[in-house]
Amino acid sequence: MGRFSFPMAQGRSEALGEIHARPFALVGQSRVIFHLAFLTEGGAVVDHAVLAELARARGVAAPGRDAAHFSMSWGQGTLRWERHTEFSTYFWDAPVPAKFGDGLDTHPFGDQFSPPGNLIAGIRLEVRPDSAETEAALASFDPTSLCLSDVKDGQALIATDFRQDGDGLTRFLVIDKGMTDAGRGAVVQRLLDIETYRTLAALGLALARSLSPEMRRIEDGLTKITQGMKSGARENADSLLSDITVLAAELEANAALSLYRFGASRAYYNIVRERIASLNETAQPGFETIGAFLEKRLAPAMRTCQSIEERQANLSRKLSRATALLRSWIDVELEQQNSALLSSMNRRVKLQLRMQQTVEGLSVAAISYYIVGLFGYLAKPLEGLDLPIQPGLLSAAFVPIAIGFTWMVVRSIRKGHIGEDKAEEASSK
Repeated sequence: MGRFSFPMAQGRSEALGEIHARPFALVGQSRVIFHLAFLTEGGAVVDHAVLAELARARGVAAPGRDAAHFSMSWGQGTLRWERHTEFSTYFWDAPVPAKFGDGLDTHPFGDQFSPPGNLIAGIRLEVRPDSAETEAALASFDPTSLCLSDVKDGQALIATDFRQDGDGLTRFLVIDKGMTDAGRGAVVQRLLDIETYRTLAALGLALARSLSPEMRRIEDGLTKITQGMKSGARENADSLLSDITVLAAELEANAALSLYRFGASRAYYNIVRERIASLNETAQPGFETIGAFLEKRLAPAMRTCQSIEERQANLSRKLSRATALLRSWIDVELEQQNSALLSSMNRRVKLQLRMQQTVEGLSVAAISYYIVGLFGYLAKPLEGLDLPIQPGLLSAAFVPIAIGFTWMVVRSIRKGHIGEDKAEEASSK
């Protein structure tokens, strides 16, 4: 049958390859595993540079910059590297030492190793066959926090106290009672994920604790402002609004800082719960399972993060309501000031109108005076003529005519101006 050559949907190859991107490593019998997770604050460039240096030291070609996982032989085991969203992991395995917890000098994380960022999780996990010596190794764990449970229908017993050894690594012991290499790999990977992601989830708790005093200070500041709003709020509205704006800015800055961290903590916590559920632990008499132990400690931490988020949201709403109330009072004050200003403007307009009317009356008198004067000059030559009326009487008779004519002209001009103003008002509406 010929090969299908249909056009592929965008992203199909990535979607198909994602389920095979991080397969479980096959883990043989009697192996010790070192697993380190580093925050990659320096970015992918620094992370790739560290990995490339390790590859060159072993004479192996470095992976591409876009690679998300890589493996190479190192001593009696394999060094595996994976890139995640905000951290990268290094996994290395070797044959177990003679006794549980004994030191190893052949691992790749010695003085020559330059980490790509700060260590967030370090794990030492040993897979040993079921024997009296292995059972005796359980005595090296702290009995106050020892978690002991069967997994894979009794094919393995896992033990940890979630405490760190002298190298700062969390110790796990997996007692193998007949698992396959794939089965051991699955159990190991789930334990590594639980320790790594539960540490990452707990980062939100540290941030929540650091934000709690800030939240309390902002809440106290809002209480003080709202108490001040009960008396003299209108007189001090501007200063109160300035204070509440500062509090709102600080709250939004804290919320922006915590938004990603709290969201990531929830996602990591869900991964931890999924990995615990997939272990399907069976409790040993007198001991807690890993799931029960972590649930009692992680759940309160996640509730603390949720509480801070809810306090931020509630406080933001209260600040918004207080700001709206202050702004309404300021708007009322502005409206009152505008009303007083309009009243003052109306008084000025009326005064100007009266002055204008007075000026118009004086203008009529002045213009009429000049017109009568001109008429008098025209009437003087009539004195030499033998007319029945004297020029002076003619001038006197012309006075009311000149006043009436001038008044009508001025009135006509004023009406024209009023009509233009009304037309402009109508067009603006």
